Amino acid sequence: MGKTNKILFMGTYPPRECGIATFTKDLTTAFGKRSSPDLAHKIIAMDDRHSKNIEYPKEVMFRINEDRIDEYVRVAKKINKDDSIKLVNIQHEFGIFGGKFLNYLSAFLETLNKPVVITLHSIPPSPPDNIKSIVQYLSLKASRIVVMVNKAVEILREDYGIPSKKIVVISHGIHEVPYEASMIQKTKLGYGDRILLSSFGLIGGGKGYEDIIKALPGVVKEFPDTLYLIIGATHPGILRKDGEKYRNHLKKIITRLNLKNHVKFVNRYLELEELLQYLRATDIFVSSGRGLHQITSGTLSYAMGCGRPAITIPFVHAKEIVTPERGILVELGNPKSFSSAIKKLLSDELLRERMGENAYEFTRHMLWDNVAGSYMKVFEEFLK
Repeated sequence: MGKTNKILFMGTYPPRECGIATFTKDLTTAFGKRSSPDLAHKIIAMDDRHSKNIEYPKEVMFRINEDRIDEYVRVAKKINKDDSIKLVNIQHEFGIFGGKFLNYLSAFLETLNKPVVITLHSIPPSPPDNIKSIVQYLSLKASRIVVMVNKAVEILREDYGIPSKKIVVISHGIHEVPYEASMIQKTKLGYGDRILLSSFGLIGGGKGYEDIIKALPGVVKEFPDTLYLIIGATHPGILRKDGEKYRNHLKKIITRLNLKNHVKFVNRYLELEELLQYLRATDIFVSSGRGLHQITSGTLSYAMGCGRPAITIPFVHAKEIVTPERGILVELGNPKSFSSAIKKLLSDELLRERMGENAYEFTRHMLWDNVAGSYMKVFEEFLK
């Protein structure tokens, strides 16, 4: 048997808790199922000072402390010496690579002599000069840039001067679950007599959950069985810095508005199976936030992939996938807009079901198996 070739995926990785870690795990798991026996995948796990003692699974081949520039260079040199490593896919998000203005990741890229495919998870439009120069540098070093929405191609071309021919669009992945009525999982979770709204993700001050909470008094007056689930633990970095300041702020609003029986925190970082169960138990997924430049959303993708209609602020990704047939776009920071949208869907069960079915049908191309296949096609250009 010949020597097994390897593709390395670089990013944060479980058990570290963050959205990029989840994405890297889901993508590589699907990739492993799609790839041939003579092509393996391994991980370069990014650590911060709080995750340095994490024990990673066996697929983690290298780990880099984000604040140690020498480790970026050392790992790149080891990769160069390993002929079986054919390509590196970097999951890029601002904040997971050390050094001011990304200079530590640049040390890795300047040392590496293998093809690089970079997946951009954040692409601010009309960027300040420092962000613009970082993304332009990454595009020069990358054999291909992967983005997850079509609008990102336009932003990279017009705001960053990056040619379209270097960019490929591959959707954010979702997990395959059967389409079913919310009552099935709702009953299993013990919420069979409630109408469930939900939001999920690591909690931090930019989530805008207060806008949804402030929308609820008018909703529960008409639909007293409504329960809003805020699913997820506080982001580890925020928890270390500010404790539960934001969650406590939300609790005060809940108490002031007399909503204790209508809002519940599921204050845990849920494993995949349980998360999908909660989403399938949901009647309406609600997505808030404080900005409109979010280029991709795993939470929105996952919820729509479970066949749930979405009510969301019109950030970049939402505008591209939440059409009037699949959900409702509401005004940023406007509780009244959330309230009227929620009441519209709760008062029309057929509309709600039709939107959920449309969301489910639309997202079939986003299944992780399809996404991994699209990545494989990109990689094959350079494996040859």
